[in-house]
Amino acid sequence: MAKVLSVGDEAPAFSLRDQHGKTVNLSDFRGRKLLVYFYPKADTPGCTAQSCSVRDARPDLASLGVEAVGISADSVGDQAKFDAKYALGFPLLADTDHATCAAWGVWDGARINRSSFLVGEDGRLIGAWYRVKPEQTVPKAREALAGR
Repeated sequence: MAKVLSVGDEAPAFSLRDQHGKTVNLSDFRGRKLLVYFYPKADTPGCTAQSCSVRDARPDLASLGVEAVGISADSVGDQAKFDAKYALGFPLLADTDHATCAAWGVWDGARINRSSFLVGEDGRLIGAWYRVKPEQTVPKAREALAGR
């Protein structure tokens, strides 16, 4: 059974390349809130719905001080195509060895379980949702923020 993260836990560090080949670290967001969501495969229906909902909510999330990153096991090139096709405009990170997915408890050994997390300014989780439906990612983050 994969490790399950809970509210209050320290968010596991990551250092992954985004769709432009730039290395993105969790520590880059220290002092800001971050929505981290994991999706099984770029440019599939559920993953597209999830990513586009985050894209569409970015102005609202930004007004709440929240940035966003998406993580999947897709290659940097596949992430770049996904970003270009849907004009997502935020970091899509390539976890090709599944190490970050495993650290966050979303890798079951065969696939990524769609999940989302809200990381607080201090690096601790203020929201953790496993097996989330694509359309639930943003509303769950908003609920967690409203409860603070």
